[in-house]
Formats: sequence, structure tokens, C-alpha cells
Amino acid sequence: MERIKEIDLLKGVLILLMISFHLVYFEHLYPYAKQVVHTFHMPAFLMLSGYLLKVERPWVRFLRSMLYFLLPYLVMESGYIMMASLLPINEHIDNLTLGLFLDKLLLHPLGPYWYLHTLVICSSCYYLIFHYVNMKPLSRFILLGLLFHFISNLLGMMDLACSFYFLAGAIVHQSSLPLLRLFQSSSVAIVALIVLIIDPQNLSKSTSGGILIVYLTISVCLFAFLYMPVTMRRVLQFLGRNTLPLFLFSPMFTILCKQLVPWLSFDPSGLLFLVFSLLFCVLGSLTVAWLSDIVGVSRWLFGKQHILN
Repeated sequence: MERIKEIDLLKGVLILLMISFHLVYFEHLYPYAKQVVHTFHMPAFLMLSGYLLKVERPWVRFLRSMLYFLLPYLVMESGYIMMASLLPINEHIDNLTLGLFLDKLLLHPLGPYWYLHTLVICSSCYYLIFHYVNMKPLSRFILLGLLFHFISNLLGMMDLACSFYFLAGAIVHQSSLPLLRLFQSSSVAIVALIVLIIDPQNLSKSTSGGILIVYLTISVCLFAFLYMPVTMRRVLQFLGRNTLPLFLFSPMFTILCKQLVPWLSFDPSGLLFLVFSLLFCVLGSLTVAWLSDIVGVSRWLFGKQHILN
């Protein structure tokens, strides 16, 4: 599948929003905006992941692609769990035991890396059913949905609504319907999106209002891309091609951004803090990824020669 520039642009916007609302100081200034963003940004990521997954590939190549996510997840999640036991963060662990460590690592992830955990589980289930279950496509998707329900509600290993967004992306992929036929740019979508987000009852990814917010946000972004300066489009496309290193390494830098608060507290809006923090987190994450490529860490940590695209 060739790269679709609009998907890279969308991923670039989504990763910047993710970083922005993991900045504790900024998210406390705009709690309602945080609710709005959390309604659509990770569901949209998972839907795009389901759409882009090449489930038709041989099992060796599929396994290699899963290791590309699983290995960094195990490393970064282990570090986050250890950090949570030492630092006074929101998810602080008072008494870290081996059993609790393994529970958080393998079953119930702590912190932002749950996305990779969910992605590996959904992708593996999707691959197994579509390769080893001889049924009609509709029956396969029903079975996949039931499997997601079992893993989510009975085992508690992932959020059911998030897994269904992945499922929606997989359905679009299998239907051979071009994503940009399903999601189209629209200026009218801006009005509909505003109407939905002003009602707090819609700010949940598992409600009908939340599903519409995900759809309309993508439509609004596609409309905005048409009028975006070329330089900005190129930057977002580059970030969209490199969401994995940004996702993995930005939490290290969002913690350090707390040191900027005293220096920028003269701006009550927090927007200066956001700008400087985003630059710091993005450039810092890309630098770590570049150094990983240079010294050869990417080969054993990510299973690839280069993590930067």
C-alpha cells in the first residue's frame, strides 16, 4: 500500500495533540479541551492502524512487524512502571512487586503505552482469524468482534471501544473502499463538530456522539489541509511518518517540561508554554530516534535499521 499523504497529515496532527494534552500544566489549564481531544485522537489512531495493517502478508513478515511494536513497548513500558514507583506522578505505585510489575507489563498497561499493547493484541487477533478461520468476511468480522469483547470485558486487557475503532478500520480495508472516499473534506463538518463538542454528553468515544466527533474531526482536518501552507503540510507529513518515535520518547520530555512553568508563568493562557514544550518534546524525541539509528540501537530495539522515516 502506497503512503497516503492525507493519512500522514492526520497522524501528524494527532501526535501533536497527544503530546500537548500529556503536558500536565497545559491540560490543567484546558480540562474541557482535553476531554474533546481524548474523545477522538486515540480512536482515530487505532482506526487508521486497522486500515493500514497488511493482514495479507506471510506470517514471518507479520511477526516481524509486530515485533516492531512489541519490543519497544516492553522496554518503554518497563521503564514507565519503574518510574511510576519512584516519582510522584498521577499513576504513582506505592509498593512495586514482581507480580504487579508483570500485571502492568503484560495485562493492564500503565501510562501512555497502552496503545501499543492494544495494537499488538488487535492486530494478532485480526491476522489469526483472517488467515486460519475459513468463513465469509462478514462472519470473520463478527467473530473478531466477539473475540475483542471477550478480551476486553472478561480479561480486561484492553478497552472495548478502542478495539472496535481498530475493527472499523479493518472493515474499511477489507471492503477495498478508499479511505478518502469514506472520509471527505467538508467545511460544513466544522459546524456539526462544534454542535457536538459543546455538549459534554458527547465527549466519550463509546457513544454515538463520540463516534461522530471522530468522523467529523477527520473531515475537518482534511478540509484544513487544503488551505494549509506548503511548509506546514511538509512538517506534519514528516511527523506523521515518524509517529512511533514521537509516541515512544515524548513522555520523557513531557515530564521535563514542568521546568518551563516558572519561566513562562507570565502568560496566563499557557500557549507560550505549549509552543516551547511541543518544540522541546518533538525535537528531543526525534534526536533520540536519530541517535538510536546512528549507534545501532534501532536494530535490536525496533527490529529495523532506521526508525526515522
